[in-house]
This record gives sequence, structure tokens and C-alpha cells, in this order.
Amino acid sequence: MSNPIEAQIIEAEEQLRLAMLDSNIKVLDELLAPQLIFTNHLGQVLGKKDDLAAHQSGKFKIEALTSSERHIQLIGNVAIVTVKVHLIGSYDGSSFDNYLRFTRIWTLSSSNTWQIVAAHSSVVM
Repeated sequence: MSNPIEAQIIEAEEQLRLAMLDSNIKVLDELLAPQLIFTNHLGQVLGKKDDLAAHQSGKFKIEALTSSERHIQLIGNVAIVTVKVHLIGSYDGSSFDNYLRFTRIWTLSSSNTWQIVAAHSSVVM
């Protein structure tokens, strides 16, 4: 059985998955730290505003997002998560169907909620 912090991270990961599927800006805003640094699979470095804008504008549309092979490493008030994701959708009118590996660093915020402060994605061949 997982410990309470690991259970919180699993729940936060599921909230993130559902928010991405629905482009739920309110939930994404809560889960992404203001200082977020996200390096995407193209090597572009994005911030929280960039991520939220892509969802809000409708440029980024996710049809399916399936997670597998999740690993969680807990270090104090930090959780490092790696997860394999099958992502189907479109970006700016171009369709995609990719397998990606994400690494996310979650930290406990001053309001005692888990937020992503850094993330990286790469294509799985």
C-alpha cells in the first residue's frame, strides 16, 4: 500500500490528466506553480502562461491521454514522477498520436497543495 504522500501525488496526477483532457484552465492553474519550467518534446522551454494559453486558445486539443509505467520518488516535500503517456489530439490543426515519457517535479506549495514546478517530456520510440 502506498504512503499518504504518494496517494496525494497519484491523486494530483489524475487531476492533471483530467484537466488536460478537458482543457480545464481553473484546475491547471491550481496544479501548475507560477514558476513552472516545462521543456517539451521539441526542446522548447515553456512557462505556466504558455501552457495555459495553449489550452485556453483551443490550439491544444487532447482526445485521449492514457498513463502507464508511473514511478514516484519522494524526497521531503518534493515528488519526482516519471510516467509514460499515450497522447492523441491536435495542436494548431495538426493531429498527433504519440507515446511520450514525462518527468514532473511536484512540490508542496505555501498553501499546502501539490504543484508542478518543473517538467520534461520526450518521445518514446
